[in-house]
Amino acid sequence: MKTLSALLLLSTLLGAHTAPSRRPSCYKRALKDHNCHGIHEGTENLRQIDGSLKDHFWEGKGCETVCYCNFKELLCSVCNEDVFRTINKAI
Repeated sequence: MKTLSALLLLSTLLGAHTAPSRRPSCYKRALKDHNCHGIHEGTENLRQIDGSLKDHFWEGKGCETVCYCNFKELLCSVCNEDVFRTINKAI
């Protein structure tokens, strides 16, 4: 009986859907001035990652999101371990 209860609980947990996050893992935003040069003035929550990575920014507090300025849009991704590996290779 305990085994049956454990299997039922396990199958319920495995079959349950997780709640979606409040924002997608990757997204893009149009820039107001349509270029990457004035990005610091228009966005108070973006910080440049490093001087050698001129178009790469942190968004939010700490490392919530990493963004790349690509011509007329900002491409952003929620931070995870892979992002840090990629940035470390670039630096």
